[in-house]
Amino acid sequence: MAETSDTQKAREILAGYRASIDNIDAALVHMLAERFRCTKAVGHLKATHDLPPADPAREERQIARLRQLAADAHLDPDFAEKFLNFIIREVIRHHEMIARENGAGDAPHAGTDG
Repeated sequence: MAETSDTQKAREILAGYRASIDNIDAALVHMLAERFRCTKAVGHLKATHDLPPADPAREERQIARLRQLAADAHLDPDFAEKFLNFIIREVIRHHEMIARENGAGDAPHAGTDG
């Protein structure tokens, strides 16, 4: 069965969207890598200087800020908060590993600043 010109045009448009999505995914991966590079540096700084790893007030401000950014961008704020919480859990895991590597005991959870 031969494709119609409309179907061919739709496939071309779809290919363009998919190429853009692939570029966005690559950018997200690179941005997350840079973010975690920075948060690991923060974790080392905190562990080295015996600074408290958690900043609950900052975390609250960051979540509120991200929710507002999401709303302004017409992105579901609940989704944005879930995404940030996922990242925060990874930061906490990294900071706990760094604290253990620096001889600290069971360190409290890290905040959003890294």
